[in-house]
Amino acid sequence: MPLALEAIDAYLNRLCDTIDRLDREQIDDVVTLFRDAADAGQTVFTMGNGGSGSTASHIVCDLNKGASYDAGRDKRFKLVCLNDNVATTLAYGNDVGYESIFVEPLKNFMSAGDLVIGISGSGNSPNVLRAVEWANDHGGVTVGLTGYGGGKLGQIAQHHLNVPIDDMQIAEDLHLVFGHILLRVFCDEASASPSAKPQAAL
Repeated sequence: MPLALEAIDAYLNRLCDTIDRLDREQIDDVVTLFRDAADAGQTVFTMGNGGSGSTASHIVCDLNKGASYDAGRDKRFKLVCLNDNVATTLAYGNDVGYESIFVEPLKNFMSAGDLVIGISGSGNSPNVLRAVEWANDHGGVTVGLTGYGGGKLGQIAQHHLNVPIDDMQIAEDLHLVFGHILLRVFCDEASASPSAKPQAAL
């Protein structure tokens, strides 16, 4: 077998094996938190660095638009990605410190009961940890999305969704899959509602 095909096969096998080992109860727990936040009118904040930052932004897009406007949900989601405002991120990173880029804007916007999602493949990103710690101390509901052994984030977050593998790329793959699970669950729920409007193509 050519080397590239061997690598492709090995990666996909590891991905499939990890999917089989995901804790479905953990996923359902976090789905419930998102549903409760929307129904109560609470804001959901997401954050991450690098690939995790991209996932944080993607989840916000999918739920603010796909699971709200497209699905015709009666109570729309309200999500904010803390790494999406580049100017604010750079200002805090330059003037205060990179470890403060999430916690400082969170202080501007978070209210008690809001849902705060920290995404870190290693579970040890200092800026994510600082924001989650602050949210814990100020009435937030916190969730850590991690890989590996969960790191410090898995220990301090009130709710934990772990991808049990020592592989950053597969952990990031499955964090994005989780976002798409959220989208599909809430679109299906909205389409089953008696007041549902015809659903747009996703």
